[in-house]
Amino acid sequence: MSDREVESLRDSAYVPVDRIAAFEKILDSRSVQVDALLKGRRHVSFEEDLHDLLDQISAIADELNDNLDEYREHHRDIRKALPKLQQEIDRWSKSLDATPESPQDKVIRKLAIDALNDVCEQVKTLGPELDEYFKAHPEAAQAEKERTEHAHDPRSAPPK
Repeated sequence: MSDREVESLRDSAYVPVDRIAAFEKILDSRSVQVDALLKGRRHVSFEEDLHDLLDQISAIADELNDNLDEYREHHRDIRKALPKLQQEIDRWSKSLDATPESPQDKVIRKLAIDALNDVCEQVKTLGPELDEYFKAHPEAAQAEKERTEHAHDPRSAPPK
């Protein structure tokens, strides 16, 4: 990842919805690069460039999945971000499906597709789980709202 991408993840660490959006931007940039590579002229480093992009997508999707696990465990309210994330995953998956199945990239391509599928499965189950949890624990929903608005968000003023 670039320094700018790493910084965007650091800056969004306190607000889970913002962090998911940062991951979306990073994965989207890789998807755009894959699409551009596939549409462009084949060049000497095509296979290497594609391999690197697939490897990056796999690693970034795994990291996003780890973050979603943590948000599930700590009952962080990320429900607002999940529908858009689901749409983006579908688009990224189509981009990966368009990549050629070459012997050199067979494993890394499968890892990238599997990583996105893991995130997709997590998103599908996480929304209903969080709905159920916050319905059963309204005090947790209120605490999560306050936490997001004030306590850990460096962009807002501290609570008075």
